[in-house]
Amino acid sequence: MDEDGLLASCVISGHAEAGPRGGDIVCAAVSVLSRTALRTLSAREGLAVRGEAPGRGEFRLETGPAAGPADRAFLAAAGTFLLEGLRSVAAEYPRNCKMTVKTERRN
Repeated sequence: MDEDGLLASCVISGHAEAGPRGGDIVCAAVSVLSRTALRTLSAREGLAVRGEAPGRGEFRLETGPAAGPADRAFLAAAGTFLLEGLRSVAAEYPRNCKMTVKTERRN
């Protein structure tokens, strides 16, 4: 999150291996949340978004600054969706999913 509470970036790692490959409920839940956030943000015209999943249990997402009030509201909503979803998974599976939320300044 940036200093205004908008989704700036997200790094997810280590959420795989809570179960067998293809049957890992934690990995599936985190993957669906992160991919949905990335696809939703990427579909927003005029919003710069980069995302990648370089390996099993790894995901990175970065957004550019919001151009106007509508983009700011969109980033706030996307960030809330992603945070609440990940918090829910972490609360249900605390041994397999831990979260750290950091506030950063945009340049």
